[in-house]
Amino acid sequence: MAEEEIKNAAAEQTAPDETEVKNDSVDDPKKEEVVDEVTVLTDQLAELQKKYDELEDRYYRSEAEMANMTKRFKKEQEQLLRYEGQDLARDILPVVDNLTRALQTEVEDAGSKQLKQGIEIVARDLDKALQSNDVTKIASLGEEFDPTKHQAVKSVPVEEGQTPETIVQVLQEGYMLKDRVLRPAMVVVAQ
Repeated sequence: MAEEEIKNAAAEQTAPDETEVKNDSVDDPKKEEVVDEVTVLTDQLAELQKKYDELEDRYYRSEAEMANMTKRFKKEQEQLLRYEGQDLARDILPVVDNLTRALQTEVEDAGSKQLKQGIEIVARDLDKALQSNDVTKIASLGEEFDPTKHQAVKSVPVEEGQTPETIVQVLQEGYMLKDRVLRPAMVVVAQ
């Protein structure tokens, strides 16, 4: 019997109280308030996370754009510095052409010979100045025709000892500034 009483007492302790069961089944206004507040906070958190993600994305895009702009600016600045004398060199080339033509004339008298020597000195100094600023003549005569460096003004039939597509005459010298063509050479090509 004592065992039965112990079992009954244990069963009473583990069995839920009817009042507790009734309280759980009845809607508790405090619990509803907490659930509503949690739902609102969860929605706010999701909205804030979305805004944060958008702002973070904008930030990274802006940062990448700034890096690209900096690279582009540096490249443009490097190009400007590298070819800064291009316009001046291009403007001087007709002067070089005129000096070359003057040196090709034949002179007989002593006064003309002295004048020609003066022109030679000026032409040599101008050539040194151009070379010291990386302005060089384009090799043309006897070279293979290159449309990026040469401008074919005329073509002539290939003669004995000539190779097709080679330059047989230079009508006007071409010049380069570093690796950029300032003016293509005007040439006659054997074809």
